[in-house]
Amino acid sequence: QVQLVESGGGLVQAGGSLRLSCAASGRTSSIYKVGWFRQAPGQEREFAGTIYWSAGRTTYVDSVKGRFTISRDNAKNTVYLQMNNLKPEDTAVYYCAADFKGWHSDPRIGYDSWGQGTQVTVSS
Repeated sequence: QVQLVESGGGLVQAGGSLRLSCAASGRTSSIYKVGWFRQAPGQEREFAGTIYWSAGRTTYVDSVKGRFTISRDNAKNTVYLQMNNLKPEDTAVYYCAADFKGWHSDPRIGYDSWGQGTQVTVSS
């Protein structure tokens, strides 16, 4: 099992930046990919992006491309979500999730462990 803890959320004005962290513990050596998802009030959870742990390759949903960047620090077992040029529509609870089975290369599915979420609010 892998345990995940997100941090770094908060309130920011439109156009501002935030960096979220996702600290992993447990069987981190088995992580295949770590994804970021978000859920706005009254809406379904949405995939934002993922990083494939070994290769470091990233992929993003179109709505955040060019604004969000996912990176990892292997030594700290931490994944970051750098969010720039934030918009009010980015307001949501952000979750990180880990896939440690590696059964699905599709970045949107196959996640086994989830963090508790961190609130991001972007004011206009």
